[in-house]
Amino acid sequence: MRQEDPVATTTETDAMRRAIALSARALGATAPNPVVGCVILDTAGTVVGEGWHRKAGGPHAEVHALRAAGAAARGGTAVVTLEPCNHTGRTGPCAQALIEAGVARVVHAVSDPSPAASGGAATLRAAGVDVEGGLLAAEAEAVNVAWLTSVRRGRPFVRWKYAATLDGRIAAADGSSRWISSAESRADVHRLRAEADAVVAGSGTLLADDPHLAVRGIPDAVQPLRVVVDSRARTPRGARVLDDAAPTLIAVSKDADTSHLPDDVEVVRIPYAPRRPAAPGTAEPAPPAPAEPAEPTAPVAAGSTEPTAPAAPGAARTTPPAAAEPAEPTAPGASQTAPPAPAEPVGSARAAAFRPEGVGLDVHTLLAELHARGIRSVLLEGGPTLAGAFVAAGAVDCVVGYLAPALLGAGASALGDAGISTIAQALRLDVTDVARFGPDLRVTAVPTAAQEK
Repeated sequence: MRQEDPVATTTETDAMRRAIALSARALGATAPNPVVGCVILDTAGTVVGEGWHRKAGGPHAEVHALRAAGAAARGGTAVVTLEPCNHTGRTGPCAQALIEAGVARVVHAVSDPSPAASGGAATLRAAGVDVEGGLLAAEAEAVNVAWLTSVRRGRPFVRWKYAATLDGRIAAADGSSRWISSAESRADVHRLRAEADAVVAGSGTLLADDPHLAVRGIPDAVQPLRVVVDSRARTPRGARVLDDAAPTLIAVSKDADTSHLPDDVEVVRIPYAPRRPAAPGTAEPAPPAPAEPAEPTAPVAAGSTEPTAPAAPGAARTTPPAAAEPAEPTAPGASQTAPPAPAEPVGSARAAAFRPEGVGLDVHTLLAELHARGIRSVLLEGGPTLAGAFVAAGAVDCVVGYLAPALLGAGASALGDAGISTIAQALRLDVTDVARFGPDLRVTAVPTAAQEK
């Protein structure tokens, strides 16, 4: 029987939907492990146990569900979102636990692609357990996309988030961006942060806005790793990302002077990205005036800021209160009445032509470093230049745009130089979801299948 055409009862299908919902409860809390949910049905098809994997090192979903079911699991069915694991790590193999519990049938949604843990279905079949795979696979994959991407590609899943007006501006010509997105959109951004293992921003955003990058307003949220891409180590000692609300990692160049940073700040050294070749036919220009090289300086989207509602009562101690966050990050020049003098874009071909090591730190090396640290999901909140670098590197797996019903006509665009010079090179996306948040639209899209290959 083909996995895409599983044989399952209506009861098993309902149980799988419940298991998928259970798995989503642990988004952002299980890295480097997947999110998994499990429901146990007795011989009559009644739910007798359920569970989900809550954190790395803790019991897996099947174990939680089997404990809840007790003796009623014998002869019953286990419905689980991911093929039961077949290896011993910090916990034992789930396939063996199901066999020992006397489960007669296992229905899973997605086969485990991890070489270390796969093979659970074969072990179960060898023990005489009936196994069916592929039930609601697309729905289960959507919830577990970060972990699945990390296994299949060897790097974290990257979701780029921005907020803009309908004409694509993330700030006005004077640099002001308060408020482009609604309070409802900003609250949803905190949900995205809570579901990510790391939040990444550039030094331009840091210097302009002093963002906090921690989760607020979500009780018991596990704080993501805050990552600042800061090639020349310009992060000031008093930056809010250096507080104790969440862990922070500063990514700097190989030769950056980090002596001014606090001793307890973790620093990783990343090489510069190779210089991208200029577009065909581009003449070699005269060297531009000296400018800040490497890091983005354009204003960041308003959607990267914080909701104004206070945290709910009972929130975890690591979740900072809303009062700690200012109303909105202010982009450079926001207090000026006239736009600042034009400057050479740091991501432009003209600027890059005189920068032997290219523009910014190498995205692939940075993601490899994060993956080695157990990071499986990244929320990219940097400005246009950093976003352009990730797009140019082919390292954006999902785009979430908060579109406000407003027009500016001038000002910074959401995406900087991404190495795209013709319409034929455009990164085409498939829209997977459109939702309303207050007056805003949230559009979620992923690269088309043709460009994923």
